[in-house]
Amino acid sequence: MESDFMIQHSIAVLVFDGVIVPDLSPPLGVFGRTEGYDIRLCGPETTIQTRYMGLSVPHDLSALTEADTIFVPGIEDIERVIPPAVLNALRLAHARGARIASICTGAFVLAAAGLLDGLTATTHWRVAGALARRCPDAVVEENMLFVDNGQVLCSAGAAAGLDLCLHMLRADKGAAVAAQVARLAVVQLAREGGQAQFIDYDFSEPTETLDPLLDWVRENLDQPLTVADLAHRAAKSVRTLNRRFHQQTGTTPLQWVQRERVRRAQYLLEVTPLSVEEITTRTGFGTAANLRDRFFRVVGVTPSAYRKTFAGRHTGLSLEVQAEV
Repeated sequence: MESDFMIQHSIAVLVFDGVIVPDLSPPLGVFGRTEGYDIRLCGPETTIQTRYMGLSVPHDLSALTEADTIFVPGIEDIERVIPPAVLNALRLAHARGARIASICTGAFVLAAAGLLDGLTATTHWRVAGALARRCPDAVVEENMLFVDNGQVLCSAGAAAGLDLCLHMLRADKGAAVAAQVARLAVVQLAREGGQAQFIDYDFSEPTETLDPLLDWVRENLDQPLTVADLAHRAAKSVRTLNRRFHQQTGTTPLQWVQRERVRRAQYLLEVTPLSVEEITTRTGFGTAANLRDRFFRVVGVTPSAYRKTFAGRHTGLSLEVQAEV
């Protein structure tokens, strides 16, 4: 009998004249690297025109009637009139419960279809104000990489679209699969939706990456790490470390460490038979109660429920214990 992991999840990537071609890359690159997904490029016409090229579209809008997930890439001109057939197809897909995600200015298409009303949304920071005016019933967060409302999701530019797709893949298949795909794509599985869209550098100080410190932390999550420990390791004052951490990661050192510990716990729950107590030791949570509490806050389910959902679902992937998990 075919495992749950191998069941085909249908994905439709919606395209029409004026689409931003790079925005097609995140969903195609992430889900195209993973077993269990059937991806179709669809649109209202058999050919479309973009700024740099024409594209052949193999599937029509009927693909939206069957898709479990629909991606709406950005559009070059936010004033462009969206074809009524596209908007109607999106509304019908939403009504039947399809998951719909926008990349960059694709949020304007969702707004035109009325799918952002009453929700939190984001888009590229340069046009966030325009989206807020276009869709006054939505709460537009201009300084977030992506927003997950459950059924409707939005991201900023193409890079943030990659973060969103990895976030969605992690929700579908678990942390281990998402980490493997991130590794294949040569990107870090580290940016959360609440992180700022851009880094506010202080150019009065020399720019210095914290990547060596972050890698060291991932290798030492079982240790009782404090901000003072991290500052000593980085040869910085606590104040300087806090400032640099916020610049690079959009969060505080301790919040980042806690998030990485949860990710490591997710991975261990998926690919090992270790008990919660053993995982607690390996992730540095101190007590199983601390692990369960933090895990539930971040993931939304208990460790045991997470294991039941994702354990053993990695057929076809070469998985290793990776520092980035």
